[in-house]
Amino acid sequence: MTEPSDTAAAPLVATAIDVVAAIDVGGSRIKAALVDRSLRVVTRTTEPTPPDIAHDVGTVVAGTVDRLVAASEKDGTPVRLVGCGVVVPGLVDEGTGTGLLSVNLGWRDLSIRDLVRATVGVPTVVGHDVRAGLLAEVRLGAARGARHALFVPIGTGIAGALMVDGAVLTAGGWAGELGHVQVESDGPPCPCGGRGCLEVVASASAIARAYAARRQSAPDSQSAADNPSATQHAVDARAVAAKVAAGEPDAVAVWQRAVAALARAVLATITITGIDLVVVGGGLALSGETLLAPLRTELEALRTFQRPPRVVLAELGDRAGCLGAACLAWDVG
Repeated sequence: MTEPSDTAAAPLVATAIDVVAAIDVGGSRIKAALVDRSLRVVTRTTEPTPPDIAHDVGTVVAGTVDRLVAASEKDGTPVRLVGCGVVVPGLVDEGTGTGLLSVNLGWRDLSIRDLVRATVGVPTVVGHDVRAGLLAEVRLGAARGARHALFVPIGTGIAGALMVDGAVLTAGGWAGELGHVQVESDGPPCPCGGRGCLEVVASASAIARAYAARRQSAPDSQSAADNPSATQHAVDARAVAAKVAAGEPDAVAVWQRAVAALARAVLATITITGIDLVVVGGGLALSGETLLAPLRTELEALRTFQRPPRVVLAELGDRAGCLGAACLAWDVG
């Protein structure tokens, strides 16, 4: 008969898994995650963007990474950090890891890669948030397997990212500014200094402004002072989309103008690049077929020799930039 051992069984120790930190720095929020090699999210967080991030981006990112690692280990998943991907808005030179210009975040010629690498202590790559979002949609989302695609997030502004022959176009950080393609020669002035740019005609904020202005100028409308609901802040683009679906004439007129402008910009991109897939994201994409169906119709009406593009909704939502940052980090890891 075997005597029982007096020695307790040694506890099982979980093996640490390799992860990269994926950081998407936005104007108001930082979306961050630890992501393993299969692009599975181990843990994630969303934090407010500090107002002084331009002065201390390395420390801010390092603090976020430390909190992610601590949260993962608290949940019983020890990790080994092997890289870091950071994506930011504005003009970005991916080759040097430099934020050339971000008006919202307040930096110019900021060496983001060097600052983060010095504080986090792992190999670091820096990219553009929308181009990273396209990369994530190609690998994990609505553009799986695509080699020629345009990603168009439409929100407060309009951005663009292009993939041609399987390569994301960067042009030293200057590629993809779809929001500043002129679509109306006599259109509204744009903060960029131009006039009639796509962003001031077809963005969510532009649609809301145009609808409010149209309602206020209606013959039977009250003044803004007498009718607070007529102010430009009362109806956002999502509400305008609902009114379009209900057939309200003012909403339909504003929507048609925006869709026509978007179609002209997209067709120009298709003509120049030959892409055959358009992935529409951002807040305005939440309107679904209310946006996509007329956009497809308008593109088909404008198209002559160009091959017909598929127009689809993005699948990854506001996590696309963060997942794209993970893709960038693993690609150089």
